[in-house]
Amino acid sequence: MSDGGAALLEFLDVSKWYGQVSALTDVTLRIEAGVTGMVGKNGAGKSTLMKLACGLLRPSQGAVLVDGRAPADDPAARARLGVCPDIDQYYERLAGWRFVSWMLRYHGVGTRAADARAKELLAELGLGDAMYRTIAGYSKGMRQRVKLAQALAHDPRIVLLDEPLTGLDPVARHEVGELIRRLAAGGRAVIVSSHVLHELQAVADTVVLIHQGRLIAEGRVQDLRQQLEGRPLKLRLKSREPRALASRLAPLDGVVAIHLQADGVLIETAGAHGLHERLTRLGAEPEGLIDEIAPMDDTLEAVFGYLVA
Repeated sequence: MSDGGAALLEFLDVSKWYGQVSALTDVTLRIEAGVTGMVGKNGAGKSTLMKLACGLLRPSQGAVLVDGRAPADDPAARARLGVCPDIDQYYERLAGWRFVSWMLRYHGVGTRAADARAKELLAELGLGDAMYRTIAGYSKGMRQRVKLAQALAHDPRIVLLDEPLTGLDPVARHEVGELIRRLAAGGRAVIVSSHVLHELQAVADTVVLIHQGRLIAEGRVQDLRQQLEGRPLKLRLKSREPRALASRLAPLDGVVAIHLQADGVLIETAGAHGLHERLTRLGAEPEGLIDEIAPMDDTLEAVFGYLVA
C-alpha cells in the first residue's frame, strides 16, 4: 500500500513456482511504515510472501527488496528484518530468556547486553518469572511470547509476524496488539498475517487480500468496500420498536429486504443514492425509531468474502 511514503519492503512483479505449482503470481506490493494486515485462506500464499521477504526463498520471477536490497543476497538487508514464524522451533532445554539472548548474540550483540535485553523484552511481553524456566515446559501462549521476543529483540526496521496471536489468551492478545501499534508508531513496517480477522482489523492501518497466489486488493477496509458498490449492503438498525420501524423502511427506495430482530431490524440495500441520509433523518424524527445504525459489511470478513466470491 502506498500513499507516497518511502517503501521499506517491495515486491516487484514477483512470482514463485514449486515445480509446476504456482504459489504466487505477479505480485507487486509496496510496504511502508505502519501496520499492514495480510489476509488469505490457508494455502493462499501468505507464508510464501513472508519467506520471500526475509530471504528464505528467492523469487522465480521479479524482485524482492528490503530498503532497496535483495534479502536473499544481502546479510545487511536480512538484519533489518525481525521474523515471528507460524511454527515453533526452539532449543527446548534452554530457559526462555537464554534462548532470546542467544538469538541476539547471532546479531553481534555482546553477552551482557543480550542477556539484559532478553529479560527486559520478555518481561514487557508478560512472561514474568517463567522466563527462567526451560522452554520444554511452556504453554502455547508462553512459547508464542518467546517467539515474539526473538523477532523484536534486535530492534528491526521491518517486522514480519505470521499468525502472532495464536495461542494467546484475550488479555495477552490485547497486549500484543498494543505492542504492534507501538512498533509501527516508532516508524517500523509491521506485516501481520492472521486468521483472527476482527483482531487484525483492530491493529492494521491497511490490509492486503491474497487469494490463490494473487494479490486481489489492498487498502483500508472502508476504501475496499467502496469497490463493491454494485453489491447489496447490510445495515443493522437498533430500535425499541422494530415493527414500527420496519413499516417506515419498507417504502424506501433501495431497501430490498427487511429482517425483524428482537432489538431492531436488519436491512439489505441495493445501494440507492441518498439512502443513508434518509435513514439519518428518520432517526432524528420525534418518534425516535432508530437508536443506532451499524453497517454489517465494513469488516475484513465481509470484504474478503465479496472479493473472492
